[in-house]
Parts: sequence; structure tokens; C-alpha cells
Amino acid sequence: MAPKQAPPGVVADNRKARHDYTIEETFEAGIVLTGSEIKSVRAGRVNLRGSYARVYQDEVFLYEAHISPYEQSGTYFNHEPMRPRKLLLHRREIKRIDGLIRQKGLTLVPLKLYFKGRRAKIELGIARGKKLYDKRDDIAKRESQRDIERAMKSRSRE
Repeated sequence: MAPKQAPPGVVADNRKARHDYTIEETFEAGIVLTGSEIKSVRAGRVNLRGSYARVYQDEVFLYEAHISPYEQSGTYFNHEPMRPRKLLLHRREIKRIDGLIRQKGLTLVPLKLYFKGRRAKIELGIARGKKLYDKRDDIAKRESQRDIERAMKSRSRE
């Protein structure tokens, strides 16, 4: 019997992170999950909003990421939805991340959770918080780009 195929594409995307932060550098990390957690991830029951990662004793952990309990699993075998999860990175990457985070104003935020082959991966971003005026500038640029595209589309119809 063939193994169950992972769904293609991104399982969870943290769009709020791109709105609140300027992403300076990204890293791909593996994530340590239990059996019921991986089943919930495959079902797409993940929320990354408000989550963050930290370096603790030369290891990286993901905090505040919500993976819903798997309904078909019994209460004994199910997982805690908000538990800290270990992330798998090379030692060099961890040291680089730790050095960057120690700079003032930088943090480590998860951007998206996806499958690469059969393995769950998480994309982490070294991020700097945006000021309110930066967010307004981004919104204004996005709206003006949308208006330009709308005008071009209506012009090509004529």
C-alpha cells in the first residue's frame, strides 16, 4: 500500500507577521511534532498568528503556535495545542540567528508552515518591527499599485 501523500503547498501562513515586521533574512527549519500534531497539521488546523521563536541553550523553540487537537485521537494520546515545539536547525544557523537576535529591535517570527516531501518545515524570519508610519506607507503603495493595475486592465479592454 502506498504511503499517504502530503498535501501540496503551504499549510499555514502568518500574513500578520509581514504586516507588522520588516523581514530581513529567512531560514528553513524542521519542526518536532507528535503523531496527533502531524495529523492536525496535514488537516490544516494550524494558526501561527502571534507566535514567535527563541533560542534557548543552543536550541530553537517555537512558542504560541496553535495546533488544534486531532479529533480522532483519544484524550490520552492527544497533544497540548500551545506547547513549545523544538525546531531543527544546523548549529551554525542557530549561532547566526542568536547573534542577529541579540541586536536591538530584531526578533524571530514564523512566516509559514509547509510540507517538503513528507517532512513538515517552518520558515522563520529575522524581523524588525515596523512603525505605524511604515505600515501606512505599505498600505498606500499597495493601494496605488492596485489602482494602476485596474487602470491598465480597463484600458486594455477598450
